[in-house]
Amino acid sequence: MTEIFFWSCLGIIFYIYLGYPFFVFFLARIIKKSVSKRAFEPMVTLLIAAYNEERYIVQTIENKLQLDYPADKLEVIVISDDSTDKTDALVEAIKDIRVQLLRQQPRAGKTSALNMAVPHAKGDIIVFSDANSMYAPDVLKQLTLCFADERVGYVTGKMIYIDKDGTSVGDGCSAYMKYENMLREWETKLGSVVGVDGGIDAMRKELYCMLNSDQLPDFVQPLKVVEKGYRVIYQSAAILKEVTLKETRDEYRMRVRVSLRALWALKDMQQLLWGKAGYLFAWQLWSHKVLRYLCFLFLFISFWANLILISRPLYLFVFILQVVAYTAAIVSPILSQNKRHIRLFHFCHYFVLLNMASAHAFFKFLIGKKQIVWNPRKG
Repeated sequence: MTEIFFWSCLGIIFYIYLGYPFFVFFLARIIKKSVSKRAFEPMVTLLIAAYNEERYIVQTIENKLQLDYPADKLEVIVISDDSTDKTDALVEAIKDIRVQLLRQQPRAGKTSALNMAVPHAKGDIIVFSDANSMYAPDVLKQLTLCFADERVGYVTGKMIYIDKDGTSVGDGCSAYMKYENMLREWETKLGSVVGVDGGIDAMRKELYCMLNSDQLPDFVQPLKVVEKGYRVIYQSAAILKEVTLKETRDEYRMRVRVSLRALWALKDMQQLLWGKAGYLFAWQLWSHKVLRYLCFLFLFISFWANLILISRPLYLFVFILQVVAYTAAIVSPILSQNKRHIRLFHFCHYFVLLNMASAHAFFKFLIGKKQIVWNPRKG
């Protein structure tokens, strides 16, 4: 029985990170769903929810105003979530009729801020940006040309994390994002992706749904779009660059928050897990999200089952591999502090961090904890 547990859990772990991408890649070559892209310049409203973002807000707004897109077809709405620093004053000081400031009081989080702003939006397409997101000049053109296809309801761009200092967290995060972007490229050819980046997303305004304040907008909104019969696609030519977090504790807190809100989103949209938007998408959702967030369970069981079976040579070898991998995860930050960088160690560190954060979030989910507001990231 112990052997069955061990090999089953090990098989599921490999399926989550290698098997599922392989099947998606294989099916994508058969299905090959295309997107009818062409030059398309609708009115665009760019929404930026901000809380105490005086450090980045001016630079972010200027970046958006300088995008290569018709000036008369772009507006920027900043929603200050009851900021207590100079965020509001800095936005108001920008003398451009395309920029509008809304203030949400009391503080209620990003989702409520977006709900508040959408009725004010003049655009047919809404673009969601983080307060520290820096777009490539052609981002809006790359996003909007996808909406020329009437089947497309939501588009997510390509997140590129920049790690200037070569930290274990930053390097691992960059590698993980490359893996996710590759997977989204293949999932698009199946019909829809199941994960997006909240800092560079766009959707048809008519499809926007008012969400509860505790719901994760960059997870629930795309799922609702799929539920309505539209596609959610990945546009690799729409590029956003962000600096990675440097400290393990900061990345860990962010991953716990995101994982917790994603678990509640899966609960809220559980009908999609049982085929309401098609069984192919349900399989994607189970594989890419549910099993990914539960991977820590299979890692835990496989480790202890392996320990019980350690008296046999094969299991001893596998156990040594596990111990080496976890040891690499522990020492990776120490090596980074001493300017010694081993990419494989960084990968192990980030892999363990992700799964520990998922475990933490899962137990918070079980006891009914929710997180609605948070402080700005420290990238």
